[in-house]
Amino acid sequence: MSNRFPRSPYDREGGLVYFPRLVEKIRLHEEGKLPEDYRANLGAGFDLRCCDFLNVDYDALAEQVRAGKSDSQLLEWCCENGRRPSEDEIFMWNEYLRKCGWNDHYSERLRTRLEGLGMAERTDIRTMFDLIEVDEGREPGGVSAADR
Repeated sequence: MSNRFPRSPYDREGGLVYFPRLVEKIRLHEEGKLPEDYRANLGAGFDLRCCDFLNVDYDALAEQVRAGKSDSQLLEWCCENGRRPSEDEIFMWNEYLRKCGWNDHYSERLRTRLEGLGMAERTDIRTMFDLIEVDEGREPGGVSAADR
């Protein structure tokens, strides 16, 4: 089976950035299509932050994904079994996650990753989301599939 990259971290479900990427990574892993270097971080990093934000266990969410639920059904499951964030909380989540790497505790990691990829001179990659986009062959800046 050929590997596929998950959806953009900028894509949204129920207004939340990253959630569609999280569940697609689980699906791709189950199908044997998730790139090998992504597998070690399943349920960690932004995956874990997203689950923590929704107050759900990653493994329990993965079980729901394996049951074949859609993205919207999965988010509703999270809201029913964890917490339902308010519009203000969703706004804060989105702004926090979209800006990780821009003058914060992720900045050094971003610089190190850019150097490792031979892209240290790129000034258009300012956040971890931008790095993910470029690393997966998309343009930085957060144009989601829903906005295209």
